[in-house]
Amino acid sequence: MTVSVEPTSVEPQQGAQDEALRPHAEGAFADELAALAAQDDRPRPARWKLSPWAVATYLLGGALPDGTVITPKYVGPRRLVEVAVTTLATDRALLLLGVPGTAKTWVSEHLAAAVSGDSTLLVQGTAGTPEEAIRYGWNYAQLLANGPSRDALVPSPVMRAMAEGMTARVEELTRIPADVQDSLITILSEKTLPIPELGQEVQAVRGFNLIATANDRDRGVNDLSSALRRRFNTVVLPLPESVEAEVDIVSRRVDQIGRSLDLPAAPDGVAEIRRVVTVFRELRDGMTSDGRTKLKSPSGTLSTAEAISVVTNGLALAAHFGDGVLRAGDVAAGILGAVVRDPAADRVIWQEYLEAVVRERDGWKDFYRACREVSA
Repeated sequence: MTVSVEPTSVEPQQGAQDEALRPHAEGAFADELAALAAQDDRPRPARWKLSPWAVATYLLGGALPDGTVITPKYVGPRRLVEVAVTTLATDRALLLLGVPGTAKTWVSEHLAAAVSGDSTLLVQGTAGTPEEAIRYGWNYAQLLANGPSRDALVPSPVMRAMAEGMTARVEELTRIPADVQDSLITILSEKTLPIPELGQEVQAVRGFNLIATANDRDRGVNDLSSALRRRFNTVVLPLPESVEAEVDIVSRRVDQIGRSLDLPAAPDGVAEIRRVVTVFRELRDGMTSDGRTKLKSPSGTLSTAEAISVVTNGLALAAHFGDGVLRAGDVAAGILGAVVRDPAADRVIWQEYLEAVVRERDGWKDFYRACREVSA
């Protein structure tokens, strides 16, 4: 017997979206999604809000025939985005794999927003994520009073996505315990979710798919079983291939975050962003940008996401405790906190980098003095 799941999503009021500290993608970019939908005359898979071509355009950016400019959400190889979008149009789930800070969550959210118009059907993976978060739970008051029943069942985001033909998201899949991960196998292979307590099942309707994100570099990672990995088409998101690409990503995201926090735009902030990105890339790669000096890499990931955090914090310092201009002193403390995770080993690596590279670099004297001051 197949059981139906009543939709439980609640449309947020416009005022609530306007006041949200971080609006969902479908709210923050509603105008762009609407413009794409209005001009999208290409075939759409069942229950998709946009065609695959329009979804890719939404992520990568471009200009529409009526002159509407779609801002890039992801800066990277176009083919990766096309493969990811195409996967969602098939019966295979999508696994976005990459080191921390490669925009896996960001891409996952925007894919779900463009495909289903709702990015909130989300399971956040942690070491304590229970099987109920992926399958279903129970309203224990009703369960104790009346026994197992449809009214006592609490659907998970994945169950709702199956019943409504939408896109579910599972973040940090490799942080979920292995036995809980494997509860996805039947869902992804048979497209059904048994409810043995009721003698029923939920069958996925057309339009359902699942996006998972994972990395194998952080601590606390649980490897995926071969049976589960086979159910996914894996797309590996790389780190930005050049300084220019990473500066562009950081600049865009800092601007978006700054506007949501009502921070003033920092004049000439690109110069400091470039320095932050250069430091992160050199320490991450274990080599200076000119290839002449080998470096020791610290224990942290020094990801693009961390660079965004450092610059955003620096922008707030400049706005509230400076003259509004982003300077070396505004980002120095953030860089120190990102680099020195292990106080013993990382501090030595940072000091060596300051003295051997930063001190000798033309035009970096102010940055060297600021870093020395916060490192003292």
